[in-house]
Amino acid sequence: MEELIFFAICFIVMALCLLIRFIIGPSVADRAVAADSIDILADMALILFALYSGRSVFLDIAFITAILGFVGSTIVARYLEGRL
Repeated sequence: MEELIFFAICFIVMALCLLIRFIIGPSVADRAVAADSIDILADMALILFALYSGRSVFLDIAFITAILGFVGSTIVARYLEGRL
């Protein structure tokens, strides 16, 4: 069970490293990819924490943030293409 917490912490550390790319990214596309990657890593950390704690509320939160992340990525991609 301690491995789940270890990997959740690793996902959070990777998300913090991507935060640097999100802040100083040279283009909007780089920032969009970094934001999407941060969302995926945070969702994975939430899923692992839900498995560790045995509480399904974290799975619900991970599911909702994954859906919002997908919708946000789609909107940003359409905006960058000029079709929005």
